[in-house]
Amino acid sequence: MNTNATTGLILTGGGARAAYQVGVLKAISDILIEEGWSPHENPFGIICGTSAGAINATALACRADHFSESVNSIVHVWSHFEASHVYRADSLGVLRSGARWLSIMSFGWLLNKWRKSPPSSLLDNSPLAGLLHRMLDMERLDQAFNSGVLQALAVTASSYTTGHHLTFYQTLKDIEPWVRSQRLAQRDFIGVQHLLASSAIPFIFPSIPLNWGGNLEYCGDGSMRQLAPISPAIHLGSQRVLIIGAGRLTEPPDQSYERARYPSLAQIAGHAMSSIFLDSLAVDIERLTRINKTLSMLPKDLLDKTPLKPVELLVIAPTERLDEIASRHTQSLPLPVRTMLGGIGATEARGSALASYLLFEASYTKELIDLGIADTRSMRAEVVAFFSHSKQAAAETSTSAN
Repeated sequence: MNTNATTGLILTGGGARAAYQVGVLKAISDILIEEGWSPHENPFGIICGTSAGAINATALACRADHFSESVNSIVHVWSHFEASHVYRADSLGVLRSGARWLSIMSFGWLLNKWRKSPPSSLLDNSPLAGLLHRMLDMERLDQAFNSGVLQALAVTASSYTTGHHLTFYQTLKDIEPWVRSQRLAQRDFIGVQHLLASSAIPFIFPSIPLNWGGNLEYCGDGSMRQLAPISPAIHLGSQRVLIIGAGRLTEPPDQSYERARYPSLAQIAGHAMSSIFLDSLAVDIERLTRINKTLSMLPKDLLDKTPLKPVELLVIAPTERLDEIASRHTQSLPLPVRTMLGGIGATEARGSALASYLLFEASYTKELIDLGIADTRSMRAEVVAFFSHSKQAAAETSTSAN
């Protein structure tokens, strides 16, 4: 009996903030084992990820045949992170990308010598490709589909070429691609290139070419123009969805009462990043909650006639402000990166929102992992109920099929 076939997991974007997701997954794994689940048992048949969440989603899917082992492997990576694992953090690397990029932005009209080969991003994330090749076992991913422990994996990217929001999905069963306004889907074999594209934070990391319908499209972070983050999981068959957010949904409001000052570049960039990574998820959760409430008021005969179906939802999100946590760890960044970001105000408290996306350092990621564990533990009853419903629904489906 497959207990996970219609249970979806959505891992959102957020750069280094995605360490919080790892803590949540660790707590879920431990809670399920405490409840009698096998360490091998994968609770999520459908896994969807965006940006850094796409990397976590694919790493989880690659070892779907042993959920506890998969989670522990991801925890190990995030607990030992260094910025140099993700982007060039040495002086030469920063000068080649960041300093040139900032100079182009400031004095581009004077710098004719870079006109033919301008820098493409603030940071060079070529080390990330090596990390992903070491971290992921794509052959094991195919085995997970063939054995039935995984139903679907989806990652999203945003096309700079056409402006469309693109979802790439891999499944064992045939699922027709969907087309919505500015949102398209394509069945594909998920690979490292998809993850590099999905996690290419705008301006920070370079865009990546991906094949879409036989043509190359240059793509960036999947959180851009993501109008409906929950949609891919539902299209792929989810009837209940666990969403792990990266901020704003449950975190306390900013309690800073300092006198208003003109915002720094980092403060403006952090605000823009938060709009890209956080706002659409909150709106989509509100939309789904309203739909569920409306459907609950319909009589059964009308409910049977509508294509809409209720979707059970569990949301776990930070209870502390991640930018405030980041402000305590900016000194952990390598000196060349810290110097460059300090020049635009990212190492100040008011600019720490930008730093919170780039702080791939163990001191910061470990604190986010611990917060994810604590937040999930505080919701233990909700977690147990959510996965109990998953087993119950699978048992009812099996009974009706017989």
